[in-house]
Amino acid sequence: MNNTTPHWQPDSWRQHTGRQMPHYADQTLLQQTTATLGDMPALVLPEEIRRLTGQIAAVERGEAFLLQAGDCAESFNEFGERKLRATFQQILQMAVVLTHGMKKPVVKLGRFAGQYAKPRSSDSETQHGITLPSYRGDIINGIEFTGSAREPDPMRMLQAYQYSATGLNLWRALANSGEADLNKVKDWNPNFLNHSRAADAYLQMSQKIEQSLEFMSVVGIDSSNTPSLHQVDLFCSHEALLLEYEQALVRQDHDGQFYGGSGHMLWIGERTRQIDSAHVEFLRGIINPVGIKVGPTATVDEILPLLDSLNPDNRSGRITLITRMGANKIADHLPKIIRDIQTEGRNVSWISDPMHGNTQSTSNGYKTRDFNNILSEIKQFFAIHQAENSIAGGVHLELTGEHVTECIGGIKGMSEADLQQCYKTQCDPRLNGEQGLELAFLVAEHL
Repeated sequence: MNNTTPHWQPDSWRQHTGRQMPHYADQTLLQQTTATLGDMPALVLPEEIRRLTGQIAAVERGEAFLLQAGDCAESFNEFGERKLRATFQQILQMAVVLTHGMKKPVVKLGRFAGQYAKPRSSDSETQHGITLPSYRGDIINGIEFTGSAREPDPMRMLQAYQYSATGLNLWRALANSGEADLNKVKDWNPNFLNHSRAADAYLQMSQKIEQSLEFMSVVGIDSSNTPSLHQVDLFCSHEALLLEYEQALVRQDHDGQFYGGSGHMLWIGERTRQIDSAHVEFLRGIINPVGIKVGPTATVDEILPLLDSLNPDNRSGRITLITRMGANKIADHLPKIIRDIQTEGRNVSWISDPMHGNTQSTSNGYKTRDFNNILSEIKQFFAIHQAENSIAGGVHLELTGEHVTECIGGIKGMSEADLQQCYKTQCDPRLNGEQGLELAFLVAEHL
């Protein structure tokens, strides 16, 4: 793809239809804010982006597995080292379970350091007869139901940038300083090992890893001379929803190509993937890997033009199709899409988002997801790809390393009555640490 042509510039999205975008009352403050962001360092580097592209290309070929996981919506108020470490450890634990079980490397991609904006089904929300703008994520407005909090504030973009930069700094340090050393696999989450019924399986696996490491050490292979035993690649991703922010962080590499400096992978959602949308126009011009959410209403006639626009050269590692059908709908919709994409010879990786198609409301007003439905969609996803002689590349999960009570089911058989114990999400329900690890074991076993 030639990013230096006059047909695309970082602001060319402004000539297209912008959906799910806030209106800022103070345009002068908006311009000042984006100008400040434009002078800040990019959060990610083009060399990292290209490395992730290569790893996703391996996922396409079936040589690796993609684990994309993290918060539904990041929160300024919930930001802190404890939470960052918990999610980092959660992803590491799940990745090592999948690697050990499937005997292939796992590409680790966090929903992190930028997942501060959320699409909404309605522009407004009504409570007790009062109607205010919908909460659209901390980068745009506040979750408190007041007129001042719900007013879009461009200064929040600077806060989101600062939190993202701080979080990335910690995650990079953890990934490269020895915290991810396989010799410490039992130390990544000791609280889990103390009280989870999945602990026995995890301890057995860690003991096998320790035995393997001891043997390798005897023959001269250890953390001191083999970086892959000591550190990990951990990339970040988010939905590229707030284009004012995304444009402000676009940078041009030495070879003239533009890249999105806000995250390694950016994805486009069900509500913004129209071929004429500002979001498609923005994403087509940057070199980052791009995810496309594909729901049960999607058709190949919609997807193929997107691939033509976003990946005209049909490059491997560029496009990931993230299917989010729902456990009751995936069997009816996914097979034909796979067949048609294969017939067209398109290079894409396929991963399953079993969360968004399985959201339900409870009798007491909570949004939740049933662990059994999540697992069912994942199993069907892999079975369908196997039947179509296609490669199922990974999973996309909303989770946290904390012990929240937001999804029912799982190891402890959480019920609707348990949700009130620790329901903390800013938007959609997430798997907690135990549920996430259980899911990793079940996926590894299933595959």
